Amino acid sequence: MKRNVLSIVAIALCMAFASPDAAAQFNLKKAASAAVKATQALTLTDQQMADYVRESVNWMDQHNPVSPDDSPYTIRLKKLTDGLTDVDGIPLNFKVYEVIDVNAFACADGSVRVFSSIMDIMSDDELLGIIGHEIGHVGLHHSKKALKQELLTGALKDAVSSTGGIAGALTDSQLGALSQSLINAKYSQKQEKEADEYGYEFLKKNGKNPWGMVGSFEKLLEMEQQAGGSSSSFSKMFSSHPDTQARIKNITKKCEKDGYDRPSE
Repeated sequence: MKRNVLSIVAIALCMAFASPDAAAQFNLKKAASAAVKATQALTLTDQQMADYVRESVNWMDQHNPVSPDDSPYTIRLKKLTDGLTDVDGIPLNFKVYEVIDVNAFACADGSVRVFSSIMDIMSDDELLGIIGHEIGHVGLHHSKKALKQELLTGALKDAVSSTGGIAGALTDSQLGALSQSLINAKYSQKQEKEADEYGYEFLKKNGKNPWGMVGSFEKLLEMEQQAGGSSSSFSKMFSSHPDTQARIKNITKKCEKDGYDRPSE
């Protein structure tokens, strides 16, 4: 990844110097600026990446209605996630956002945010299935890779350049853009399948019945069919996921092979 991006930048700069005509058609100042910004994003340290994630998660917690400790949502989530302390050494923390979107996401620092609307439609086991999948993206470092990719593009690349890699120097609008990128992180279908597999093993390891993943997929399939390909928040959340029927079949086989009983409704 690094070699490819830097090569593209180098080619662009060489083209600018190729001839007077080429230089006249190519903005060298902008090319040099892009090279610097791309390099800064690529060379971010793990600590800098962690700082960016922490800043953005704090921003989201401050700008969304976080369910209080005595809320039924929070009490339920704490009970469900009891014992889920870390993933691959990354400490986990959970909060509920009381919003209308049907969503849940996990960040590279182990912050898991579950929206109240998805809690309203999922049973406890199904909700654990969703959480296990999202944690899979963290354990496999998909979340970190997605963030780094975002930091190579558009406004976020500018944010890295303008702050010199110092997360605390981000403006409110930059934090908002970064937060949106974390919520709407794009994963390949291969990564989604890997997160299913990781989430299944994570739930097993922590004494949770992974059958809930099947139930959640079945409910999502029903909602997909009802949505009919509309641009709802639900469709956006699962637009890049692998075929839901295939996911159901895959995890069902695993549960049956491992001798798990399917929870009663």
